Amino acid sequence: METAEEAGQEVFTTGEEERIPDAAACSREEGKEEEEVSFDELGLDEQLKRALRKKGIAKATPIQREAIPLILEGKDVVAKAKTGSGKTFAYLLPLLHELLKLSSEGRIRKPAPNAFILVPTRELCQQVYNEALSLLEFCTCKLRVAQVTASMSDKDITVALSGPPNILVSTPACVATCISKGIICGPSVKESLSMMILDEADLLLSYRCEDDLKALIPHIPRSCQSILMSATSSSDVDKLIKLLLHNPFILTLSEVGRAKDEVIPKNVQQFSISCDAKDKMLHILALLKFELIQKKVLIFVNSIDMAFRLRLFLEKFGIRSAVLNAELPQNSRLHIIEAFNARLFDYLIATDDTKTKEEKQNNKDKENKKEPKLSRKREKQTNKENKKESKVSRKHLQQTLDAEFGVVRGIDFKNVFTVVNFDMPLDAAGYVHRVGRTGRANKTGSSISLVSQEEDSTFKEIEHMLQDVEKKDMDCISPFPLLTKDAVESLRYRAQDVARSVTTRDIQEARRQDIKNEILNSEKLKSHFEENPRDLDLLKHDKLLSNKEIPAHLRDVPDYLIDPKTKEASNVVKLSRAAMGIEKPQRRKRQGFKGESGKSRDPLKTFSAEGKRGRRRKDREGEPGRRKKSRKAES
Repeated sequence: METAEEAGQEVFTTGEEERIPDAAACSREEGKEEEEVSFDELGLDEQLKRALRKKGIAKATPIQREAIPLILEGKDVVAKAKTGSGKTFAYLLPLLHELLKLSSEGRIRKPAPNAFILVPTRELCQQVYNEALSLLEFCTCKLRVAQVTASMSDKDITVALSGPPNILVSTPACVATCISKGIICGPSVKESLSMMILDEADLLLSYRCEDDLKALIPHIPRSCQSILMSATSSSDVDKLIKLLLHNPFILTLSEVGRAKDEVIPKNVQQFSISCDAKDKMLHILALLKFELIQKKVLIFVNSIDMAFRLRLFLEKFGIRSAVLNAELPQNSRLHIIEAFNARLFDYLIATDDTKTKEEKQNNKDKENKKEPKLSRKREKQTNKENKKESKVSRKHLQQTLDAEFGVVRGIDFKNVFTVVNFDMPLDAAGYVHRVGRTGRANKTGSSISLVSQEEDSTFKEIEHMLQDVEKKDMDCISPFPLLTKDAVESLRYRAQDVARSVTTRDIQEARRQDIKNEILNSEKLKSHFEENPRDLDLLKHDKLLSNKEIPAHLRDVPDYLIDPKTKEASNVVKLSRAAMGIEKPQRRKRQGFKGESGKSRDPLKTFSAEGKRGRRRKDREGEPGRRKKSRKAES
């Protein structure tokens, strides 16, 4: 994201027509750079500005500068801006400002929530909820924000919606279910709802939310203001605009100079490494082992099996990492993101397989349409075969994937310096959103894509897209300069031996073990960590999955294997890291545990379902007995 001084001229469109600024206005803008705008100038409530000052946010980003006044005027807005540009605050600030104003005047209608914020994934739901609470920290008017997800029971949802809250953050599927079950009263929504926000709108329909959104339409009053936020333009966005908005104000920002909007910010360097698919493990080992890339590192793969194969492979060389995927409980996923943001570990492997599953399903549907009608006998045979296949698949799929899981879009990973595409995304849009996890808030970042021969067509498609958008003839993605062929070859025999030792059975066992660990972390320790938040860092998500010890000769690379160029490049990366003031992640001192010689104890062993009160009661009851023993000892 560029600063407001570097922001260029905006293009506004209303409905289908463009409003072109007059020539005098254009010439004035060309003569001087755009001035930064503070939140004081946007006329926001003082309580919200106080919360922003605490966060260290003084100036509005381009999307905030343009969207906030339009939303405060009560207009329907469609805003397109790249990832990391501040879209969340662009709608939260005017929403909270209006609700605070109505609350102070005593004009809030309360039979149902006053605003819906609909997002595609649970992770994004949690993130938006936390941001809204942080902005309300200094507000004297008690506005309530609630988040509701499909993983909650009907009883928990009813409790969360009792009151009801002023703002409901949820997914379209969950809200539609609540209305159909009568947990949320449809007529009350029609009476109370004043604003509906669709965040990451271009992703909502890909999560099959179209039917759920259509089910909401009869309950949305015509006077309701609708806001639609998106990182890209697509046919899905156009479909949502026609479905939910009335004559919207379409806002597209050009944030860099006067050129067309950059999909990848200038502060993100893009690199590629061409290699065979079987050598990808070797190349990523060389990058991490020789420390040629800046930490923290987010590694994207296209399947859960590949994520665990890569984790087990790196583990053999003493490189610890964690896997973020749809199999894990929601509490565990959120904690993994928090731990990664807190720099408790440096390498996170994230699966991006949602679109792959959708495409497989679409391909199956197309094939079924193309197939001619079968005879009755043939139909019976196919039905029997399908039943057998479904039984087999049930045995293998012991853990149901979360349909509302999504890590590529919306999640605000803090201070990610490098994104590695171990597997190339399926299309150019996927590439943009993956790389958008780094270089956020105008910080520097880099991306490295490992491109096999089979993925070359996708890579060329991405290159053409970047060239078209940024109006460049040269390649936008450069070859990675720091990794030499000699450095790669020096690790080849070790890497091949270890890669062969990671079997399919090992991967299945690792997946089962990881799920067991995370379910235990998620459920049994939930109450414990509510009382002891300092103990959270004891749940290491980068634990070793294999029971075998790491051989000493694999943990460290001997000096004779490192060529001089690679050694020099590694030193440069280390020096730049030191210059940026980035220290190695250190775990906090565990003050919450009392033990012999200051050693911390395992939270699983110290866990008590009784809670603090139960333990205190036991301590008080045991005090007389201890006093008698001490008196006997003295006598």
